[in-house]
Amino acid sequence: MPIPTTLPVATEQAKAATQAALDAGVTCLQVDMAIPELKHQPIAEQFLTLFEGKQFKVLFPDAGAAALARRDWNNPDFTIRGLGELLDPVDPDDDMYLVVNPSSVEVSKVEALYNAAMDQPVILLNPKLEDVAVVGIGYAARQLRDRFLSQIETCYYLRPVDQGAVYRCYPGPWQIWRETAPDEYELVQDCPSKPSGEDIDRILYNEAADSSDPTADEASRDSSGKGRKKGLFSELQQFLRALSQ
Repeated sequence: MPIPTTLPVATEQAKAATQAALDAGVTCLQVDMAIPELKHQPIAEQFLTLFEGKQFKVLFPDAGAAALARRDWNNPDFTIRGLGELLDPVDPDDDMYLVVNPSSVEVSKVEALYNAAMDQPVILLNPKLEDVAVVGIGYAARQLRDRFLSQIETCYYLRPVDQGAVYRCYPGPWQIWRETAPDEYELVQDCPSKPSGEDIDRILYNEAADSSDPTADEASRDSSGKGRKKGLFSELQQFLRALSQ
């Protein structure tokens, strides 16, 4: 599947990947669209079409975010609540749960929901559950990862990186793509698992490092960037580069 270059296309791909994972029997899955300043509530609203004819709950990190969604979605007849608002969020008649943008602060509540839901699917939309400052890096953090975080299947992942992107669309493999022109990409390599930062550097940038003239590639990149018309995805990459400086 080609890498998307617009948010609507990415959202449709994410929905299709989520449905494919559900059809395959995956019960704990996440969609991670790591795009700066992404508005989570409108994306979540588009996912509601996956749940038509089913009983489900939509859960937000807090009561305030849930109240805004209820207002903006015209008080629908399904349950929208903040994580922790309901004493028992799991109902035997529920078919699934959509948890929108939970952070590492809510990781224990998300884990409790997953354990209580049993075989009822839990879909995490753009979660941020592994903040080292909160989760930690010691024994307790490793236990959490082994016990819960490692159980989460990433069915869709899209993250722009400098001059490329990391991508996965279930059931396909993890992939690294290189930008060849504004909003044009070529597949560089499939990966058996989510590539680390070191993997990305090695796969995406190592060919340039092997050049006989170490300054040639940098000069080429500088010249190729001048005067180019920036598309949506290219602008997101530029934004990420600015944040890292």
